[in-house]
Amino acid sequence: MAGKRLFPPEASYQLAEHATDDGRTPAEIRMLRLIAEGNANKEIAAQLAISEDTVKGQVRHILFTLGANDQTQAAMIGIKR
Repeated sequence: MAGKRLFPPEASYQLAEHATDDGRTPAEIRMLRLIAEGNANKEIAAQLAISEDTVKGQVRHILFTLGANDQTQAAMIGIKR
């Protein structure tokens, strides 16, 4: 590469801006893993030491951001990504 940049700076900045567009937070990833393992909301709440209502809210947010219709679909999308 002879010390030369592969991308012009403008392209590098745009790539960096969009690199995390589909990124999940560690908490969302943990939640998706627990869902994929077949845990019910009550079990997830117990494992994470949070209320079941908090789990439900986080699951709704994950479903919305992934465009999933239910927890099974969310888990499948999370696995694919």
